[in-house]
Amino acid sequence: MELDAMKRGFPAEWLKNRSEPRIKKDENGYYIYTLSENIKVYFEEYYQFLELLAAKCRLEKIRQARQIEECDPRRNETLSYHRARKIIVELILRAIKSFYTDKNNLGVVMTPWCFGTVILEKVEIYRDRLARGEVQDPNIAEYPYDVVRYIDEIYKSTLLEIMEFPPEAFKMRWQYTELIKRYSQALSNITTSLQSILLTVRNYGTKAS
Repeated sequence: MELDAMKRGFPAEWLKNRSEPRIKKDENGYYIYTLSENIKVYFEEYYQFLELLAAKCRLEKIRQARQIEECDPRRNETLSYHRARKIIVELILRAIKSFYTDKNNLGVVMTPWCFGTVILEKVEIYRDRLARGEVQDPNIAEYPYDVVRYIDEIYKSTLLEIMEFPPEAFKMRWQYTELIKRYSQALSNITTSLQSILLTVRNYGTKAS
């Protein structure tokens, strides 16, 4: 199955002819140990999760659009709620499409719970940008404050509901964020060390000549 006619970033053919040492195979298929959690994730299960979640989000987006269209325009609170929920669903769909088609970064392959924490942070960032007026969203009309307020109130429960996660799914989010920070710092340290070595080699070569 494909997502909106888009190809998987790491399809079966690529995995079969892989040269990446991090990708392994057993009787259940190809898998990788994730960067953030060090948990075995099968590629097929990962893509199926995204496909099923995308299908669910599409239906929810249609439902919210209908609710908005049929709602009395004078009922601002109700409209703001449905607009906020539609924004959250659209953010999930954007992330799914980005992760599904990514063919350069194996770091996008992760557990459902970890994917949920990524979406959680994306919603928070988007909410803050809306609040600061840094982005214009077509779902927001006359009362942006009310929509932002509802996003803040419902985004966690909405994500848990749509992804069918238990409440504890988001309790380990800080660990995911911290691991990413540590990994980025490690890469920075390695890059700095390599640059220092190269500079030393160049200086040595200059003196020798």
